[in-house]
Amino acid sequence: MHIESTGSGPPLVLLHGWALHGGVFAPLVARLSDRYTLHLVDLPGHGYSRDASTPLTLDATAADILSRTPPAPWLAWSLGGLFALQAARMSPQVRGLVMVAATPRFVRADDWSHAVDPAVFLQFGDDLRDDYAGTLERFLALDTIGSEHARSELRTLKDTLYARGEPAPHALQDGLRLLEESDQRAALPSLSIPSLWLAGRRDRLVPAAAMREAASLAPEGRFIEIAGGGHAPFLGHADIVAAEVERFMQLPRVASR
Repeated sequence: MHIESTGSGPPLVLLHGWALHGGVFAPLVARLSDRYTLHLVDLPGHGYSRDASTPLTLDATAADILSRTPPAPWLAWSLGGLFALQAARMSPQVRGLVMVAATPRFVRADDWSHAVDPAVFLQFGDDLRDDYAGTLERFLALDTIGSEHARSELRTLKDTLYARGEPAPHALQDGLRLLEESDQRAALPSLSIPSLWLAGRRDRLVPAAAMREAASLAPEGRFIEIAGGGHAPFLGHADIVAAEVERFMQLPRVASR
């Protein structure tokens, strides 16, 4: 698995979302690398990890990242949040969680209404088989729709998508399956580390209400809503996200563990 380390200072591990790679965090790297050593993960099947042997499952991927990174807080976007939550359950090596547009459950249920219909992920899986490139572009549009900086964010994501090669089709299907089937809500009440939940008020994939509820379930959870943000607030609202990450990194429970 490819993990790029850059910057200097205390470590921070970053996990990207579905179909992208660690390069998507360039705006945060520009703002944080002078104070932190950033470990930018390319998840299996994505970016420079396209041919990685690690399966894209919660246990295997989380364990591999833990074995290749130092004790640190983890910042995770969207799909990456599932791996971060799993790693926090597995090891005290995860010192804190910054969940960016990420939720313990991505699909709707009778007791979890602030989420997408499970049919959405099934449809994306079907569409990938028929129109790989077109489906990825439609997903990128969903990432940015609603954001006050939607056009510039979409351009950035399109420029980033294939910058490290095409994601492996099997990994995309595996990722969709994780988004459809994973439910980690039961683990939140026993989460023993601080967590920050950063939501975009205009996010069409992970509603802010879901993240507010998730934060309320975590004993040391804190919820922040970015008024003009969509599903990728670290692009159009990078200054806000970086400032909140900096504030979180200075928490005694995060910095001194």
